[in-house]
Amino acid sequence: MIAVATGSRDETEDVLGISHLLEHTVFRETGTRDSYQMAKEMEGAGGEMNAFTGREMTAFYGITIRETADVARELVGDIVANPLINEKGTELEKKIVLQELSMIRNEPDTYIHDLFESTLWRGHKLSQDEGGDEDLVRGMTAADLRGYYEEKYRVPNLAVYAAGSANIEETVAWAEETLDGMSGGQRNIRSAPGTPVSEYRFVKGDAEHCHVAMGFPSYGASHPDRMAVSMLSAVLGSGTSSRLFQAVREQKALVYSVYTTVAQCSDASSMTTYMSCTDDNVIEAMETTAGVFAGLLENGLEDGELERAKRLIKGANVRSMESTEHRLYRLGVNHMLNGSTESLEERLARIDAVTEDDVMRVAGDILRGDRLNTVVLGKGNRRIRNYDPAALAL
Repeated sequence: MIAVATGSRDETEDVLGISHLLEHTVFRETGTRDSYQMAKEMEGAGGEMNAFTGREMTAFYGITIRETADVARELVGDIVANPLINEKGTELEKKIVLQELSMIRNEPDTYIHDLFESTLWRGHKLSQDEGGDEDLVRGMTAADLRGYYEEKYRVPNLAVYAAGSANIEETVAWAEETLDGMSGGQRNIRSAPGTPVSEYRFVKGDAEHCHVAMGFPSYGASHPDRMAVSMLSAVLGSGTSSRLFQAVREQKALVYSVYTTVAQCSDASSMTTYMSCTDDNVIEAMETTAGVFAGLLENGLEDGELERAKRLIKGANVRSMESTEHRLYRLGVNHMLNGSTESLEERLARIDAVTEDDVMRVAGDILRGDRLNTVVLGKGNRRIRNYDPAALAL
């Protein structure tokens, strides 16, 4: 995988979405291959090639069987170091990206995540989602993409990662040959967001179900308490034994799904609960969720609750390492966010080291009513549209 230290938070207001569009367009054609030739070579090698754009990075990767690892290296290097970025390819990919953005808006369980992050980080560049602005994307040209590529896709913004049975010496030699000529870049200058205050937002949607996000700002990727936040998130909303699943779904049957997750960035994160339910249940579901937050702050952890959450998260980590693709993804993202290349064993040890006092300390710092942001996406009745979030006070 080759990762580039640039993403949607690094875009100026006139090119929102350019990182994502560029990620698509480099697959169209290189100096040696078109997209069909790349597809034939990669699939003929028993592999696949893909990419993703985030708020702080863009990455391109190829995964093959052991004997064709050279194909993965060659093709990933070709699209990153040798893309044509011509007008024809740009216009074709704009059509595809615009369809993708339309699709996301019509998938409320995906769209609610973008809406929440844009609400929480309003006024800061972290609010800029990966897809960008449709009108701006529609007007972008190959020259725009080429200019962005020449500025951002340069050392020291490039990093190479490998997982599985990749040969280290061969990979290093390939990286040097492919990327050493791409010098002259500068790191993006980023500023950390301030602490957002509480807000309630209703967004009109067409889905029959309402989708709800309730969350708080949290710590950056290098913060010493980031694992304690992960354990707090797990206690609240990971798995069917979690507090929120039991209180909101099992005991009251208010929702079909409810879970809590941490969206991590280098200098900030969000800890957010997501759920979906019918209009009739939205307000009670939100107030029950706020009650679970308040109950944890008031009464602390139950006996054995943290250990159960630790084992749940450790199990998920161990199982995920069976996937080479997940290993590669985690290695790249962790290193891009905080320079970490921790092993599975090191991560499990950090989980084990979290104490109940740690969890309650970060709970007191994060679960604050004056920082609770809530977004509701759906048709919504009048009570939901005009809801007074004071009832969610912790």
